[in-house]
Amino acid sequence: MTAAPTGTPLRPLTRRLGPAAPETRHQAAARDGAGSNAVLRLEDVSKTYPNGRSALRNVDLIVPEGDFVFLVGPSGAGKSTLLRLIVRDELATNGRVLLDGEDVARVPRSRVPHIRRKLGVVFQDYKLLPRKTVRENVAFALEVTGTPHKRIGPAVDRVLAIVGLGGHAEHLPTQLSGGEQQRTAIARALVHDPRLIIADEPTGNLDPLISWEIIQLLLRINELGVTVLVATHQADVVTALRRRVVALDEGRIARDEATGAYHREG
Repeated sequence: MTAAPTGTPLRPLTRRLGPAAPETRHQAAARDGAGSNAVLRLEDVSKTYPNGRSALRNVDLIVPEGDFVFLVGPSGAGKSTLLRLIVRDELATNGRVLLDGEDVARVPRSRVPHIRRKLGVVFQDYKLLPRKTVRENVAFALEVTGTPHKRIGPAVDRVLAIVGLGGHAEHLPTQLSGGEQQRTAIARALVHDPRLIIADEPTGNLDPLISWEIIQLLLRINELGVTVLVATHQADVVTALRRRVVALDEGRIARDEATGAYHREG
């Protein structure tokens, strides 16, 4: 994923979310029109593949600025398809996917990189460049977008401090533990100050203790004002944190709870 030419400090939240109301945040936003500050909005989104398989069906979702959302559901529920639509790797068959108010399907091909710079993506398998150091991996996300060199160093130092890797900046990925590699990937996703971080099974290759540390890191980043969407099968983490949970089942939103838990749908 490419990065944006910036290096400005992370935006602090202008307000703290209060105690969860009985209704879901999605319902509240729909009721009072608060979705105008949505970082991400899906409106009646469906995705059907050429072979006839329906991956998503009439999905409506609002993710306000500053939200932290767990996306859960069994294999084949549509999580991966939904993420691919957000990053514009695929286009919806019907409906609209709006990122920061822009319909990603209507953006000209020449502006797709601009849209993607509003996103930071964290993968299960890290996707680090093996011959580059931690610092170089993070810096590369800014270099490919033409960020002025004088901005890159301070931006990299800032995010390495946030993820706790300042002392590992000159290490290669092979010299890092799995948790440290994932922290490097998170720093790379964060360095261009994205509007939304998408973490796709970020703890899938990690043991339980390190998994918890990575989720705690994502929560701290969220507290700095970054909207975070985490797709995961980590039932114990989801249930323990009681954050917003959006559950997919057979391509539909089965649950959208402001303080949800992980359980099997159906």
